[in-house]
Amino acid sequence: MDWGVIIGNLIHDTIVFSTALIFAALGGMYSERSGVVNIALEGMMVIGAFTGAVFTFFAQDSFGSLAPWIGLVGACIAGALFATPHAVASITFKADQVVSGVALNFLATGLSVYLTKIIFNGAGQTTTLQQVFSKWHIPVLSDIPILGHAIFEGYPTSYIAFALVALSWYLLFKTSFGLRLRAVGEHPRAADTVGINVKRMRYTAVMISGALAAMGGATIALTTTSNFSHNTVSGQGFIALAALIFGKWHPAGAMGAALFFGVAQAIKSLVQIFGLTKYVPTEVIFMLPYILTILVLAGVVGRSSAPAALGKVYDTGSR
Repeated sequence: MDWGVIIGNLIHDTIVFSTALIFAALGGMYSERSGVVNIALEGMMVIGAFTGAVFTFFAQDSFGSLAPWIGLVGACIAGALFATPHAVASITFKADQVVSGVALNFLATGLSVYLTKIIFNGAGQTTTLQQVFSKWHIPVLSDIPILGHAIFEGYPTSYIAFALVALSWYLLFKTSFGLRLRAVGEHPRAADTVGINVKRMRYTAVMISGALAAMGGATIALTTTSNFSHNTVSGQGFIALAALIFGKWHPAGAMGAALFFGVAQAIKSLVQIFGLTKYVPTEVIFMLPYILTILVLAGVVGRSSAPAALGKVYDTGSR
């Protein structure tokens, strides 16, 4: 048994499974750093997976290998639009942000399945896509033993996700936009006093959140599943939310937590390789990511410091 191959496959699968979580966790970070709770990450990922699959399906005959990119951009736009009702309800009408997010989750699941049945003649899932993202083999680097396959033979969306982590860190801590975003999430009244438009910043953050979460959902449909169905996302939006909390609302922390949960999903393939399914029920293995989510939330949430104004309504007329 070649342990180098096993370790390389484990790292590779971890990156693949964590990519969607990184996108969604980063999306949640923007929203919650601005003070708006976004429990609708799951629904936004569902909309992204649906839109990405549908756009790619209709574009693949005309645009060939460019179709997945069209699907990814379409998912990004759809996610931003789908996040708008959450922003309107939470910011303009000052509704309970958790209730608004839960409503969007239900809406996303029902709407996506309904539209899928209409578009694909009653089928519960989209047709298998002929054009999806293929893996990039980076010259020279992909030939490195173990790490070559593990890191440098990946989907383009994985590299985009890691690049967005670095970009988000820079935007959040090195730019005036990031300073304003953090200000409205920590002390919106003080931010408003110095001329920052709190509502505009929060609207922008929620729409960015929707776009990134939708990219995460599209990543699943355009890499590992090659289609969309009702169980394409399967709770990964909630795992991404846990990764955001575990990562203390920081881009690098969210990435690390997403990789942690990615390992839990990658272990499933290792269990099959070693034949451990003879001793451990398959259902238990598939439950592992969700069990870890509960354990992490139970052990970490109490010690995590959320943005001070997270979930708190701000009325500009109350100054």
